[in-house]
Amino acid sequence: MAEETPVTPLLEATDLQIELITAHGVVRAVDGVSFTVRRGETVTLIGESGCGKSTTAMGVLRLLPEGLAVLSGSVRIAGRDIVADPDAARAVRGRTVSLIPQDPMTALSPVHTIGRQLGDALRLRHPGMTRTEARDRGVELLAQVRITEPQTRWKAYPHQFSGGMLQRILIATALAAEPELLVADEPTSALDATVQASVLDLLMELQERTGIGMLMITHDLGVARLVSDRIHVMKDGRFVESGSAQQIVERPAEPYTRELLAAVPRVGTWDEDSDGRTEPVAEEAAS
Repeated sequence: MAEETPVTPLLEATDLQIELITAHGVVRAVDGVSFTVRRGETVTLIGESGCGKSTTAMGVLRLLPEGLAVLSGSVRIAGRDIVADPDAARAVRGRTVSLIPQDPMTALSPVHTIGRQLGDALRLRHPGMTRTEARDRGVELLAQVRITEPQTRWKAYPHQFSGGMLQRILIATALAAEPELLVADEPTSALDATVQASVLDLLMELQERTGIGMLMITHDLGVARLVSDRIHVMKDGRFVESGSAQQIVERPAEPYTRELLAAVPRVGTWDEDSDGRTEPVAEEAAS
């Protein structure tokens, strides 16, 4: 019986280091991390602000400022090493891999309509596409991400949408490239809990339907355990613990991971105040 050929990961980072050149000297923001993302799975980098997770994501896409960031190690996207060959990064961005930016309120141009911006993304991927074809396909994408009345919303400006709807529009724009891999940098950090849940549900539904791989960046362990197949816990530019989502959440080995878990608020017992009303009492998770 013939052996199966191993499937090449969509993303494979090996000993990735990123040094940032600042006015105060060289800072090693990412210090030798290794991870893979395969088709149909979500891998999450989690940690407190400043730990290096977003720098890792921007380094993987080679979106850090040229001349101010030095990358070493290896990052292969669909088999092409973007550290060794910067041209490879330009070839895969907006095609093999797309980015969902962090802040939906600032990621879109306020002076151009949603249709103009989504249409530009579509024509970047398909240069021969006409404006009518771009509009038709863009309306389909908006409908896919649950934007109501997409035909009329096509001519609307970003300020006419809520934060949750803007986040969905950013997802539609990322999908315009027909990518195999999505890099989602804190895609729910600016949203309230209810909208967070709907956006995460949308991402998981898209992944189930298309088989797309996702690299998720978040500081929220609650988000991570909902969507992740594997989690890498990051501190000071390094991975301090890696494993399946279930393992990291239920059996954390490192004190830092347990501290992150302890920071997740939980609803405790109900107390009666002096007016006879009952209110939930927050209790800290056990460390």
